Amino acid sequence: METILIVDDEKNYPPILSAVLEEEGYETLTANNGLTALEIIKNSDIDLVLTDMKMPLIDGIELLERIKLTDPDLPVIMMTAHGTVEKAVEAMQKGAYNYILKPFDNERLVIYVKKAAAMYRVVKENRRLRDVVESQYNFGNIIGKSKTMKSVFETIKKISPSSATILIEGESGTGKELVAKSIHFNSPRRDKPFIAVNCAALAENLLESELFGHEKGAFTGAIAMKKGRFELADRGTLFLDEISELSQNLQVKLLRALQEKTFERVGGIKQISVDIRIIAATNRHLKEEVKQGRFREDLFYRLNVLNIVIPPLRERFEDIRLLLDHFIKKYAAERKTGPPVTGTDAEVERLLYDYTWPGNVRELESYIERAVILCTGDKIRVSDLPREFKDKVSNTLHFEGIPHNAKLYETLDLIEQSIIARALKKANYVQSHAAELLGIGKSGLSQKLKKFNIDAGSKS
Repeated sequence: METILIVDDEKNYPPILSAVLEEEGYETLTANNGLTALEIIKNSDIDLVLTDMKMPLIDGIELLERIKLTDPDLPVIMMTAHGTVEKAVEAMQKGAYNYILKPFDNERLVIYVKKAAAMYRVVKENRRLRDVVESQYNFGNIIGKSKTMKSVFETIKKISPSSATILIEGESGTGKELVAKSIHFNSPRRDKPFIAVNCAALAENLLESELFGHEKGAFTGAIAMKKGRFELADRGTLFLDEISELSQNLQVKLLRALQEKTFERVGGIKQISVDIRIIAATNRHLKEEVKQGRFREDLFYRLNVLNIVIPPLRERFEDIRLLLDHFIKKYAAERKTGPPVTGTDAEVERLLYDYTWPGNVRELESYIERAVILCTGDKIRVSDLPREFKDKVSNTLHFEGIPHNAKLYETLDLIEQSIIARALKKANYVQSHAAELLGIGKSGLSQKLKKFNIDAGSKS
C-alpha cells in the first residue's frame, strides 16, 4: 500500500482528499505546512506528495526544491488555483510530476495519483534490485580470508575500472561467475547489462544465434529477427562461461568480433557495432588447450589481456570456517520450522576439513543447504550429511586446515579417526580385518569405535 502525504493549510482539503484516496486503497498522512511535511518525509516512507502551492512558512515551490534535494525521484503533484498557473509551470520545470487546478475533479486527481505512484513503485523496485545485486556481488562479500583469496580481491579492485578483456580460470564450483559479476558491478558499466552465456550448454548452431542473433528466415524456425547476447550487452559486460567449449568455427567468429568490434547476425549482412566488455571463464588450462590445438592461440591472447585464477577450495582450507558460517546463516534464515541452526558439532567440522572438495565451494554449499533442512536441533550433525559425502571423505589429513590453536590431543584424535576410517573402508567394514590392518586387537578397535562414535556397520 502506497502512502501519500497531503500538504495544505486549508482545513477542508486534507480530509476530503484523504477520504478520496483511501477509498482507492492508499494510506494518507497530512500536514498543514511545508516544514511539518519535510519532517514527515524524513521519518516516514512516503510514495507521493500532494501539495498546495500557497502556504505559510515555505510555499509549494520551496517544499518541492527541498524534497528533490533528498529524493530526486519522489513524485510531487502541485495543487494550484487559476491565479498561480505560472508558478505551477515553474514547479514542473523544477521536477514536479504534474499539477492540478483547484477546484479539481476527483477522477482526474485519482488518475494523476495512480500514474505517479506506479512510476515511483518501479523506481523503488529498481533501487531494491540494485541494492541486492551490489550487496551480493561487491568483491568485499566474496567469502575468503586466505592469502590466495586476498590476492583475488586485490586483482578485482585493480582491474574493475578498466574495459580490458578478462580471462578467469578455475575449477568448476570455485565461483568464476560470482567474480565476473563482482568485476562488472564495481566497474563504470555497473548500470548497464551483465549478460551471461554458458558456451557448453548449447549446440554450435544454437550458440552462434545466441551470441550474435539472427535475421528472420535465417534458418528453419527463425520466424522473426532476434538480437543476440552481444547486442543485449551493449555498453555493459558479456560473460562467456566455459569458453574452452567453443568450436573452432565459433572461435574464429568470436576473434573477429573482438578485433573488429562488429559482427553480423546469422543470415544477415549488416555490420553491427557494440561497446561491450568481455569476461571469459574456463575450468580448463587454456594454455594447454592451445598446445593441444583445441583452442586458437590468437583468441587466447585476445582474451587473456587480464587474468584471474580462482584457487580450488582444497588450497584454501582456512576459508572453510568462514564459508561454513556464511552458508549456515544463509539457509538457516530460510528455515520455516525447528530451532535456529547456529553451527555444527565437532565431528562434522573434522569431516569438512578432511575432504578434498572436488566440487569446491558449490559442493560445500549444497551439503550445508541439505543439512540445514534435515537438521532437527540447533547444530548440524554427521547424520544430517549425505552418505555419499561421508563415503567420499578423503583419508589424507590436511594439516593446513587444522586451526593454529588446536590442542595436541584433539589433533591426534583427528589423525586416529582418519586412519581407523581408512582401515574400515579397505576391510569392507569387517572389523576383524580392519583390526589386523591397524595392528590392534578387535576389542581395541571396538573401544576406539565407541570412543569416536564411528558407525562401522554390523560386520564382524
